Amino acid sequence: MKLSQKGSFFFMYSLYILHSDKLNGYYIGYTSLSVEERLYKHLHSKKGHTAKATDWKVVYVETYPTKQEAMQREKQLKAWKSKTRIIELIFRSSTD
Repeated sequence: MKLSQKGSFFFMYSLYILHSDKLNGYYIGYTSLSVEERLYKHLHSKKGHTAKATDWKVVYVETYPTKQEAMQREKQLKAWKSKTRIIELIFRSSTD
C-alpha cells in the first residue's frame, strides 16, 4: 500500500458522509484532515451546502491511502443519487 507523503509525514484520506436532521439530507465529502476537524469546519461554515444547517453529524467514514482513491469513491457515491443506497451503506457498516 502506498501512503501519501507531505514532508516526512504520512497520512490517509477519509471519505465521509454527514447527516442533518434539519435538512433530512446527507453530505458526501473527502478530506486529508481528521474527520472531526472537517466536521468542525462544516459546522462553522458561512457558505456552501453545509452552511444551511448546524446539526451535521458524521454517520459514515472510509479511509484511503491516496487522495485519488478517496476522490474516486466520493464521485462513485455521489453518482448514486439515491438516499436509499446511502442509507443502506450506512446501515450495513453499523451492523458489521
